[in-house]
Amino acid sequence: MKDGIELLRRDVTRLRERVAESASATAGVRPADAQPLRSELFSAEQLALHAAEMATWYTVDMNGGDDRLLPRLSENESILVATFTLVTAALEKNRRIAPASEWLLDNFYLIEEQIRTARRHLPLGYSRRLPVLESGPLAGFPRVYYIARELIAHNDGRVDLDVLSSFVEAYQTVAPLRLGELWAVPIMLRLALIENLRRVSTRIAADRVDSDKASSWADRMIEIAEQDPKSVILEVAEMARSDPPMTSAFVAELARELRGRAPSLTLALTWVEQRLSEMGQTIEQMVQMETRVQAADQVSIGNSITSLRTSTG
Repeated sequence: MKDGIELLRRDVTRLRERVAESASATAGVRPADAQPLRSELFSAEQLALHAAEMATWYTVDMNGGDDRLLPRLSENESILVATFTLVTAALEKNRRIAPASEWLLDNFYLIEEQIRTARRHLPLGYSRRLPVLESGPLAGFPRVYYIARELIAHNDGRVDLDVLSSFVEAYQTVAPLRLGELWAVPIMLRLALIENLRRVSTRIAADRVDSDKASSWADRMIEIAEQDPKSVILEVAEMARSDPPMTSAFVAELARELRGRAPSLTLALTWVEQRLSEMGQTIEQMVQMETRVQAADQVSIGNSITSLRTSTG
């Protein structure tokens, strides 16, 4: 469990660094292992064209390579367990949780079952015999795993057997797969879906941590406002000194809990508004951003879990 928390902290840190750098980053350049597998959504025809095109992108080592899938699966499991624990703790404190978090809690038994199945179907050393990419973001990983990841990314985790078969067939019109790779397609789809769940869980965890910070500050200020309204300004100053994260999760939760309450609590929101103005943002914009993020994460995690249930049996 301790290892899982450390991995989760690492991924959350990477996610926050990406958010901080996004304004100046080159379009399309992203760190490799924190964002959900979410690219432009394609129609069936576009998927087929994309499959044929991507078959030409990278060279392939037909002799295989090191086993990278089982270590990654273990990492994914640790992060998913740590996120589950984090969200469960929030629920026990009667904190409001996002829809994507509800999906995770309600279906965690299925995720654990799918991880166990993946281990059974991917014995140690099996992936070493599969052709691997020699270049690109997934260099060293099996080619067939790359195919599964691309399909998930361009369908936002929504995959059925017909879509999967058509995508693989289109890829093979340019680069035929070996029999062992074709046999491994369902396994790779399962691993890629679990990978996507890990990435969405990292976002859930980051938002959970920031929301909890906002709730903690809100609880303290509300209590002070009820007892000694004049002292709220001291608590706002204390919050300012702590330099809280001006993320959409923090801002949206603080605004939700403080709005419509004692007039003295508007001091906190005024300070937040001033901080955000330095970033070219407003509270309303951050609230809207958080709503969009939660909606997108709900769709991604819902699609991925449904695909695990229906397409990897």
